[in-house]
Order: sequence, then structure tokens, then C-alpha cells
Amino acid sequence: MPRSARTRTHAHVRTLRTPLGITALAALSALTLTACGSGAQDASGGGTKVGLITKTDTNPFFVKMKEGAERAAKENGVELVSAAGKFDGDNAGQVTAIENMVNSGVKGILITPNDSKAIVPALAKARAKGVLVIALDSPTDPQDATDALFATDNVKAGELIGRYAKAAMAGKPARIATLDLAPGVAVGVQRHQGFLKGFGIAEGDPSVVCMQDTGGDQAKGQTAMENCLQRNPDINVVYTINEPAALGAHTALKAKGLEKKVLVVSVDGGCTGTRAVKEGKIAATSQQYPLDMASRGVKAVADFAKNGTKVSGYTDTGVTLVTDAAQPGVEAKGTAYGLEKCWG
Repeated sequence: MPRSARTRTHAHVRTLRTPLGITALAALSALTLTACGSGAQDASGGGTKVGLITKTDTNPFFVKMKEGAERAAKENGVELVSAAGKFDGDNAGQVTAIENMVNSGVKGILITPNDSKAIVPALAKARAKGVLVIALDSPTDPQDATDALFATDNVKAGELIGRYAKAAMAGKPARIATLDLAPGVAVGVQRHQGFLKGFGIAEGDPSVVCMQDTGGDQAKGQTAMENCLQRNPDINVVYTINEPAALGAHTALKAKGLEKKVLVVSVDGGCTGTRAVKEGKIAATSQQYPLDMASRGVKAVADFAKNGTKVSGYTDTGVTLVTDAAQPGVEAKGTAYGLEKCWG
């Protein structure tokens, strides 16, 4: 959904990353129940169930998150119930999944909210029934609408690639294109703001000559880059919300013979993206760790079921700048490290 370049405001945010049918059959088909281990005992004496609701079930980031949750469920002797939106932004599907999971007796729900504001009432109902609710990757708005948050510091992730891009430009005037997510999406807002901070500029700075939305999609990233180049053929820095958008941008740049002349930076650290850094298609990326987010979340619910310990607040699950062209003053690791830690 590339949109026209425009000035953005970030006062209100929702989050990135099915609808379930009204019949019992549809509900059952959308929720996948995974039995893991013997099952920790909850207060009623039954096996503990942990719910995982991701934004989609196709994005490699969330595939890895589910793998981490499944592994942790086995290690902690609980059952995992999982659901996902049909598309990024599918709040209605997540609301239905929450209701179904609460009715099935889950002890806790881990969620990557598709809409950080709209999901809050459903989460409040779950918490009122004693369900521990933990956000993964994306915060709710307000953040304390969940008991805890396990996530990358997305501002820091953006700041790292912003600092890198600034250093790599070595004082040359920058003409920047930002290939963002979508208006008001929390992860996108935070990474965008972090990039600007790291580059040392403010929102509305004239060095940002094009702003387009991509939805984090590769094809839309390519279209967005094509639109930016048509209006501003002298772009020399491209910030992208994630690596699929970055690879789309690379395709557009290569078609114009500009792939060696434009610096592209990104966020995520998936294996495809990290390989793209190694191949020189992306100069640097900020790597995050979805498996760790999910593993910590499942353990927190298992502990809550066993002894009533309730996790709270924000836990930073880490971010690392990955590049093979390190810049002075910007801490980074090479792609060999990135490929050991990547996902997808």
C-alpha cells in the first residue's frame, strides 16, 4: 500500500505484525492446540494451557516465535494453543482468538497485537478473569494494558542503523527515503523515530525527500522505491522498516543501476535479510530475537501457573547491529555472527 510522501504525526499508535468464524468448527480450525509435555498443574488441577496469538502465521519472524513457544512449552510441561491473524492489522481475528482461548481455560496469553489500541478492551476482559497477558515484540497502547512486555527496543534498533548510515555517509549530504510500515503502527513508528534520532535529524528534516509505506512487504517495498526514485532520482540513503522492504528497494535500485550508489539499511535480522547483508544488497541491519521473546513468555506463564509469580514491566530481548562494513564509533558484529543467530 505505498502512499504518497507526507509529513507524519505519531501521537496515536497501533501495532503491526483470523478472523475466526462464528461457528465452533471455524474456531477450532483457526486455533491449533499443541500438547507439550505432561502439563503443569493450574489452580483447578488441570494441565496448564498457554495461548500464543501472532499477527500472522506466514511471516518468518512469527514462525520462529511459534517455534520458540513450542520448544518452551515442552520444556516447561505446558500445552500451547496458537492462533494468528489472516493479515497484518487483523484485530477482529485476534479479539476472537482471545475470547476462544479464555473460554478454553488458558492460564496466560502471549500476543503480538495487530492494533495496540483496539485490542485493549479484549485484553482487559481476559485479565479480569485472571489470565496473565504478555505482549511480545509489539507493545499495546497503553503499554500497561498487558501485565508484561518482552520485546526488542525498536527505537534502539532504528537508532543503530541511523547511526550507522550517518557514519557511512562520512559527511556527504544525505537525500533520504524512508520505506515505512503504515500510519500509526507502533513498531514502525518506533523504528522510524529511532532511525531519525540515530542519523541526528528531526521529523520533517529536509534531508528526508521521500516517505512511503510498504506494509513490510517486498513487492510494495519495490513499488515504494520506484515511486521515490521517480520523484527524487538523487536519493542516496534508504531506511526500510524490515528486510523484505529492503530487498524490494534493492530490486528497484538495481533496475536503475543504482544498487552500488545507494546505502540501504534495515531492521529484523532474519536469515534471508542477513544473507542479503553478506551479499551487499543491504549495508546493515539491526537483528532481533523472536525465539527468545516467546521462550521467556511461555516460561513466565508456566511459573505463574505453578507458584503465582506474575511477571511485570518491560524486558528488553536484545538487538545487535549486523554488517560486514563496520563504521568507526558504531558497535557491530559481522554476518558470521548474524547467520548463527538469524531466524527464518
